Amino acid sequence: MENLSHHLDYLELCGDDLEAEEQITESLNGILQALTEDKHRTLSLIKESGIFLTLAKILKSKPRCAVKAAQVLSEIAKNDEMKKPCIEADLVLTLIPFLESTDQEMLLHAGRAIGRICYDNRDLQEELVRVGVIPSLVRILTDHAESEPLVHVDLLALCNLADLDTAKEALSKTKVAEQLVKQLRRAENHERLEIIFEVLQALAENDALKVQLVEAGVQEVLSDILLRLQGSSQAEDTCVVKATSDLIVSLLLGDGNCVRMVQVGVIHQLLDLLEKHVESEDISVQHAALSALRNLAIPVVNKVQMLEEGVAERIQALLRSEMPPVQFKLLGTLRMLADGQADAAEILGQDPMLLNRLVQWCDVSDHTDICGEANRLLASILRHNRSQEVVKAVQEAQGVKHLVSMTMSEHPAMQNEALNALAIASAIDLETLEESFKESQLVQNLHKLLQDDNTSAEVKYNSMTLLCSLLNSGHLRQEIEDNKIKETLEQLCSHSNADVVKEALLTLQILKGESPY
Repeated sequence: MENLSHHLDYLELCGDDLEAEEQITESLNGILQALTEDKHRTLSLIKESGIFLTLAKILKSKPRCAVKAAQVLSEIAKNDEMKKPCIEADLVLTLIPFLESTDQEMLLHAGRAIGRICYDNRDLQEELVRVGVIPSLVRILTDHAESEPLVHVDLLALCNLADLDTAKEALSKTKVAEQLVKQLRRAENHERLEIIFEVLQALAENDALKVQLVEAGVQEVLSDILLRLQGSSQAEDTCVVKATSDLIVSLLLGDGNCVRMVQVGVIHQLLDLLEKHVESEDISVQHAALSALRNLAIPVVNKVQMLEEGVAERIQALLRSEMPPVQFKLLGTLRMLADGQADAAEILGQDPMLLNRLVQWCDVSDHTDICGEANRLLASILRHNRSQEVVKAVQEAQGVKHLVSMTMSEHPAMQNEALNALAIASAIDLETLEESFKESQLVQNLHKLLQDDNTSAEVKYNSMTLLCSLLNSGHLRQEIEDNKIKETLEQLCSHSNADVVKEALLTLQILKGESPY
């Protein structure tokens, strides 16, 4: 401690000649030694000495001593209590120019010192971005990609700054995406992967950076990681797999990104992942993979490719899971695949096992989300189908009564889906559905919807469209007449919505046996 006091005193009084620089270096080494031997007491003496302004002076005016001074600062800044005097001495702004150094040791110590002083200090972090630290960090990552210590410090710095909108904006003007993808590709240990994923997850919140990451090929690397860790039961590997799946979900904004993901085969790796974890009690990996699957099924071009590659069949196989969250997400994915795809609707609509399972789920009262999704998938199959065989299959599975019940849902979107599905099915094969419509009191439901002032204009319109189809059946026409729906239609002719009025007039004409044309 006496030697330390001597070193601290000398630094306060040091001169400007060459001999002084040698003594400064010796004193700085003495401080580092003291920190190793008795950290607590050394920090206490350093704080009392007020050496921080002296260190700033050495950094500015003693180039030969700057590296050692930065090293001392990086060690001192490990302690939270020492951050405030470092800030007060303006040491962060003093250190920033050294991030342009070509000396790797200087970059390492300056980077560590800045990172430790600014950690968890949003104002200082914003200041770093404002004075232009982002391009320096990206340059270090580019120029020293093979230096493990420097890359580690650089990634930690990016991790601390990446949540700031200003940092994301600055990063979007650099080639950071390319460098991060390179580092992700060469990362071998879990700690490195964890840091990179944290940075990437933050950057994926920015649309410009999201596109840049996909253009840099991040999806191929994520695909490789899923493939590499497939089958592993180690907890650390499971965490990486979940982080990979979460990142895929985050990157799936915009059809272009989704299409690229499917093209590189991510879809099958996600399915492999689900097949492995489908019965697992830890649903975090399943949730991430299922969310990614559902998003991937949205672009039309993806639907076609996924169907051609047998994705629908693999998803159906996964429905053996008894876990409600998994069932719910899988049903949603199948609905996305069927949306607008007659081929998909025909495949799904002629699978008796799937239809029977859907009908069972339509009756599940203790899981309303699954019940709703099963009904919506059943409606989607009929809405996008053009086959008489599918209509018959849904009827044989006793699915029609559930769609009739769905017309009375509290959600207008679901009401419209059911009404449209039944209208299309009626146009394809009304004879097959006639008895089920009578048993499930479809006509009475439609009358209630038309009478209810709270029914939306779109639901009223679609109810009348379905009525027009039902009028092609003699038995159902009789029911419509017996229920005095004609009077309700006449009242709707003065409705405030022009489309409702138009459809009411048309339905009345057909009901009266007049030609609508």
